[in-house]
Amino acid sequence: MGQANDSEAMWTAVDAYLAGHLIAKDEVLEAALAESEAAGLPPIQVTALQGKMLQMFARMVSARRILEVGTLGGYSTIWLARALPQNGRLVTLEAAAKHAAVARKNLERAGLLGSGNARVELREGPALETLPKLVAEGVGPFDMIFLDADKEHNAEYLQWAVRLSRVGTVIVTDNVVREGAVLDGSSDDAMVKGTRRFFEAVAAEPHVSATAIQTVSGKKYDGFALLMVE
Repeated sequence: MGQANDSEAMWTAVDAYLAGHLIAKDEVLEAALAESEAAGLPPIQVTALQGKMLQMFARMVSARRILEVGTLGGYSTIWLARALPQNGRLVTLEAAAKHAAVARKNLERAGLLGSGNARVELREGPALETLPKLVAEGVGPFDMIFLDADKEHNAEYLQWAVRLSRVGTVIVTDNVVREGAVLDGSSDDAMVKGTRRFFEAVAAEPHVSATAIQTVSGKKYDGFALLMVE
């Protein structure tokens, strides 16, 4: 137990060192974190370093349309939306009304939501209900998709994500290692079961090329899956 705590302390310290050199002070992002904490939202948003990584991924593919499944307090949404050109658009889906309310406040403060030249559209409701509506409305295709909602349904989210993609679309899925629990085929944890089903779905999907990376950070030990639609 002591060794694990030492490792987490090291990962957190390295995160702070790297962020101190690579992430500029940003009052809007800091306010989004403070607002989320004050509202009692779970502290499960991406780290600053991961947020900037997502932003750089979006810039690398010159994304004009981004889909995010799982808004939480809008922290990752802000990172991603700032990668868009002036006429770009990000659609973010959030199931929890409390989370959506906090996210709206944070996105409005960031100048990304509301009247005028808004880049973000927040849709409230379970993603398994809102994703089919996006398909029915002909929204998309998206250039980048970030899956970061309940892990139980990631396999289903993947199916809809592929339908909302084009050749070359990048799909990033967070929290796919679960501190190594993804190895446990007998786990009763719904999130572990969902993650394993996600990888089975990726392996069976003929229209994507994929890899995954393990990460350590202030958010402990986890990882990202990186997919490209072919």
